[in-house]
Amino acid sequence: MKATIPGPTYREMLHPESLPAALRSKALSARAREFDPANLCNITWRAPDGHIRHVVLPRELTGVAANIIVLIGRDFPSGSHKVGPAYATLMEGELAGEIEPGANTIIGPSTGNFGIGVAYISKLKGYPAIVIMPEQMSAERYERIRHYGGGLDLTPGSESDVILVLERTEQYKKDARYKILAQFELLPNYRFHRYVTGGSALEVAAQYGNGRVAAFVAAPGSAGTLGAADEIKARFPDCQVAAPEPRECATLFNNSHGTHRIEGIGDKMVTLIHNVLTTDYVVLVHDDDCIWGLELVEQRQPLVEKILRLPENFLRPFRGPFGVSSICNILASIRMARHLHLGPEDNVVTVATDGFDRYSSVLADLARREAPLEERKLQRWFETVFRGGDAQEILDVRPREQKERLFRYKEETWTRFHYSLAYLEKMKSQTFWDAEAAKIPEIDSALIRAREL
Repeated sequence: MKATIPGPTYREMLHPESLPAALRSKALSARAREFDPANLCNITWRAPDGHIRHVVLPRELTGVAANIIVLIGRDFPSGSHKVGPAYATLMEGELAGEIEPGANTIIGPSTGNFGIGVAYISKLKGYPAIVIMPEQMSAERYERIRHYGGGLDLTPGSESDVILVLERTEQYKKDARYKILAQFELLPNYRFHRYVTGGSALEVAAQYGNGRVAAFVAAPGSAGTLGAADEIKARFPDCQVAAPEPRECATLFNNSHGTHRIEGIGDKMVTLIHNVLTTDYVVLVHDDDCIWGLELVEQRQPLVEKILRLPENFLRPFRGPFGVSSICNILASIRMARHLHLGPEDNVVTVATDGFDRYSSVLADLARREAPLEERKLQRWFETVFRGGDAQEILDVRPREQKERLFRYKEETWTRFHYSLAYLEKMKSQTFWDAEAAKIPEIDSALIRAREL
C-alpha cells in the first residue's frame, strides 16, 4: 500500500483511548477543524470524555415502560455515523492494494448520509470523489457533498431509484480509475457496524435496567447498521431485532416498491450485506409520520410539553440530535416495546443516524403540503400515532418461509449484479457472517503495520 493519511483500526474506533498517544492527541485537537485529516481518528460513537453518545427517551414521552436508548450519530465527523463504514471500506481497499492515492477516484453509491461520508473521507485522504444519488433528495445533502468537494451524479428518482444507482455504479466499474465504496454489497460496512456499533450498543445498555438488550431497532438502507444485531445476539441470543421500513415501500414486508420521504432507508431491495438470519421483525412506518414527529420534537416541543403536562423545557435536551430516519427508528422502537410487552427493566436500543441540521427543507415542504399546521392537528397526530400504530404492520419474519422469501428476493437482485448463487448460498449460514467478523483482528494488524511504514 502506498503511503496515505493514517486512520484508526476497528478496535480504535470502538475504543479510541487505545489510539497511539500521538494520534489521540491530534484527533482531540482536530475536532474544531473540519478538514483536519486527524478527524479520521474521531470516527467513533464516543465523546472526548469517553462516554458513548446516547440519550434515553423519557417514559413521559414514549408512553412505554421500557428504556428506549438512542445512539446519537450526528457528532461523528461529517455529521453522521455513516462516515464509519465509508472510512472502513476505503481503508480496507487501500490495505488490499485496490485503491491508491493519486491513481483512483472514489465512487460512492448512496441515497443519503453514506454519500456525504464518502465525500468527506475522500477529501481527508486526498482522493477526488463522485457520489451517485437519486434525484429528489434533500437540498442539504447535495450542499454538504459539494462542501466536501464531492461531485454528484444524479439518477432519476423513481420506484426503481436505488436499482438505477446500482446500474450506474456498474458503468464506473468498467474503468479501473474508479473505485467503488459499494455500501450495499461490501462487507467492511457490516464489519464496522457489527464490531463498532454493536459493541457500543452493548456497552450503553449495560448501564440501564437489567443491562441486557431486549430489542434492537435499525431501519435498513444499506442494512449495514443491522450488522450490529449480530454482535448483540452473540451476547444476548434472545434479543429481538426489528427492521423498520416505509409503509409506502414495504419491500421486506411484502416485496413491494414505492417512492417515499424517509431519506437513506427503504432502498427497495434486500441488500447483499443484510444478514436476514438475525432480523426477527419488520415494522412499517408511514413516511409522513416521521416528518410530523420531527416537527413536534424539533419545532413544537412546548406543544408536546403542554399535551403531556410536563414542565417547561423538559424536552429541551432532546432537540437537535434527530433526523427523519431517527424518528422512524424511535416510532418503531416504541411499537416494538409495546408489541413485546417490555417492562421497566428492559432495554430497546436504536440509532439516530444524523441530526436535524439536514432536514429544515423537509419540514418546510411539510408546512407547504399540510398548511396550516394547527396545534389541534398536531396534538391529534401525537396522541394517535406517536404512541400508537397498527399492530398488523409488524411482521414476524422468523418463520422459515419468511426467511426463504427474503433469500429469494436477495438472489433476484444480486445475481443481476454478477454475484453467484453459490456465494449467496453461503450467506444463508451464520458461519459466513461470523467468519467475516473474525477478519477484524487481521485487518487491524495490517493497518498498524501500514501506519509504521
